[in-house]
This record gives sequence, structure tokens and C-alpha cells, in this order.
Amino acid sequence: MISASLWQPTTLGRLELPHRLAMAPMTRNRANADGTPGPLMAEYYGQRASLGLLITEGAQPSADGQGYLNTPGIYTAEQIQGWREVAEAVHARGGHLFIQLMHVGRMSHPENTPHHRQPVAPSAISAEQDMFTPTGPKKTPVPLELDSEGIQQTIADFRKAAAAAIEAGADGVEIHGANGYLLHQFLSPNANTRTDGYGGSVANRARFVVEVARAVAGEIGADRTGIRISPAFPLGGIDEGDTESVRRQYTHLVGQLATLKLAYLHVHHLGDDELLRSFRDLWPTAVLVLRYGRTKEQIADEIDAGLADIAPLGRFALANPDVVERLRTGSALNELDPATLYAGGAAGYTDYPTLASA
Repeated sequence: MISASLWQPTTLGRLELPHRLAMAPMTRNRANADGTPGPLMAEYYGQRASLGLLITEGAQPSADGQGYLNTPGIYTAEQIQGWREVAEAVHARGGHLFIQLMHVGRMSHPENTPHHRQPVAPSAISAEQDMFTPTGPKKTPVPLELDSEGIQQTIADFRKAAAAAIEAGADGVEIHGANGYLLHQFLSPNANTRTDGYGGSVANRARFVVEVARAVAGEIGADRTGIRISPAFPLGGIDEGDTESVRRQYTHLVGQLATLKLAYLHVHHLGDDELLRSFRDLWPTAVLVLRYGRTKEQIADEIDAGLADIAPLGRFALANPDVVERLRTGSALNELDPATLYAGGAAGYTDYPTLASA
């Protein structure tokens, strides 16, 4: 049984949402080679508009921010126009769109970016991860350490990308501070060995994340700005230390971010419920929780426990354009096809059947 709490309306920033579900951001690698979203992306997001709040896959705020092939950008006129068509498709079906701003930092390779430059990161430490490139799998290289000027330029890139998202018709943006990418790298002591004001202490490691959030909120409004975090997630070579170290880092970070009164905090949750409860107590607006490995029957657990206001869906939304209807009616869900997650084209993207078409 799906809990009745999922069907209660709620408010998020400027948005009135019809239920407590949302679409989680998921990289799909269907953008054009120049980072422009095409008609297929507009169709994909439009199909899922009944989820109410759709958080898109990560869009790089600059050429430096790209890590993977065929991911969308949000910094050129052509990319803005492509996203405008996505936003129009979602709005036409009654949904709302937040574009996720994702700078991958060291999780990149020069062959995958338009300028073919070395990746940038808080410190010159490779993630030592396999990266698919046009010439085959390669290890992520040692990145360039961002200097003071580079840090300020990156913050400015986020600010400009947020403005571009609003220009494209999006309802807001989500700052990606999770999953082993640039902001997460600044938070992690094994990726950030700086000795200036952006490294060393808990407060210093949080500084870049807070400054990005402040810049974005100042540009487009705090009520149109969300942020995603993933405490203790060991993605992209990240190691944040023991449980107490993680708790110290993230209670400080969330406390600092809470003063900005952003539209929401999105937690990709690995399982430390005590830490999650502290976020709920600190955070003044909406909390979104995506629990790793959650089953269909557990979708509303965090809402019912008072730990979350909204439950974003990942693979369930990917494989079921009409997942809201399926959950309401207790219908079976389509199974996800892993082979087509990043394969390109309509297969495994826009061709999953709906109840009406089955």
C-alpha cells in the first residue's frame, strides 16, 4: 500500500505542488554534442510532467564544468533556447522545472570538454576513476587546483547559469553539491587538501558551497534555489571520513545554508537517520529525501516519519512516464532497462509504455 501522505499538496518556494512526489535528477546523455537539449529531451521531461516538480539532469554551468559526453549545458544562447523548449513542454502539461547546475570538477577528461583543457578541482588530486571518452575508457587525470581567481570565476559561472535557467523559462535551479562532483570535492578532506580559506577546517571546506549558494540565491531568489547533498556517499573517489567527521561537516554546512532560506534541501540519503533528523531540525523550508535503495513500498517512509516533505523518484520515474497514476492506482511498474541508461536515442528514454498505451 502507498501511504496517503503522498497525495497531500504542498508548497515549495514559489510553487504549489499537487502531491509529495518529484522527479530526481538523473544523467541521461541525450543532449547534442554541443550541449544543447534537443526535441527528444523536451519529450522526455514533458512525458513526466505529472510528477509536479521535475529536477533535471545536471547541466554544466561552463565548459570547465562538463565531465561526460552529451550532457547539457546552460551557458550559451543555443543551450538556453534548447532548455526553453524543455520548459515549455513541461509547463504545457502542468509541471514545474528546476534545472540542476552540475560542475563535475575532477570527474572529467579533456577529451570530453569543448575546450579540451585539464579538469579543475579544489586540489590537484585525481579521482582515479574510469571515464568514457570518444577514444575509449580512460582514467580521470590529475586536475588543476583552482586558484583564488578560478574560485571566484566558478562562483560567477554558477550565478550566470542560474540566470540563464530562468531566462530559459525554468522555475528554479538545484545546485549539485553531491555525488562526488566539484562542491562535494570541496567538502571532502581526501579531495580537498588546501591550506587557504577554502580548506582545512570544517568551516573552510564548507565555504565554497555556501558562497555558490549565496551567489545563485542572490541572482534569482532564494525561493527559486535548491541544493542537493549526499553525506558519506563514496562516489568519484570521495572519502569523507568516519561517521562523526561526516556529521560535523554536514551539520555545519546545513546550518550555514539554512540561513539563506533556500527553497529546499535535497538529501541523497545513505542511511544515517540521526544526521537526517538534524537536517530536518535545522532546515526552515522543504526537505527532499531520496533514500538509496528504497523500494516502492518505502517511498513515503521519510514523509511519514517527519524527516521529509517530498520524495523524489529516480529509476521509477525514468521507467514509468505515468508513475504518479501507477502509484495512485496500485498498478505494476515498468522495469528499468540498464542497457539504455546512457545509450542515446529514444530507446529506454521516451519509449517506456504508459498504462494507456499498454
